[in-house]
Amino acid sequence: SSGINAEYGIARHIASVKQHFTQRPGLRPFGLSALIVGFDYDGSAHLYQTDPSGTFHEWKANAIGRNGKTVREFLEKHYTDEIAASDEACIKLTVRALLEVVQSGGKNIELAVMRRGKALEILDTKTVEKLVEETEAERDAEAEAKKKAAGKS
Repeated sequence: SSGINAEYGIARHIASVKQHFTQRPGLRPFGLSALIVGFDYDGSAHLYQTDPSGTFHEWKANAIGRNGKTVREFLEKHYTDEIAASDEACIKLTVRALLEVVQSGGKNIELAVMRRGKALEILDTKTVEKLVEETEAERDAEAEAKKKAAGKS
């Protein structure tokens, strides 16, 4: 093994191209960030973000775009390695994070799941709406339990 995984090499290359276009006179810089996800040879998952400036970083969880900061802060607060080890818990964390900024539930959420050795799975609307309903019910139950606990003290 060379010690550099394929995703790192891809992220580094994309960032390098963006940086090149930022530095050269007469070339229009790229105006977008990108999230790149994949699996290393040993099966470990990797997530990289490239910025228009040509920088790139590896993350355990991340969000970009409008309201990306709010979602990222939620993920920083709630993400754990235990959650990441479970497909179901990871998907629910994603839905909870998106519900911090998305209005009107599942209609405005699209989810794709990437698993090692399998094709990218885009979850259908009914599945997403069911996940949103379950997540909202869990969130409401947690809020109610907190209210009851606060009333007892």
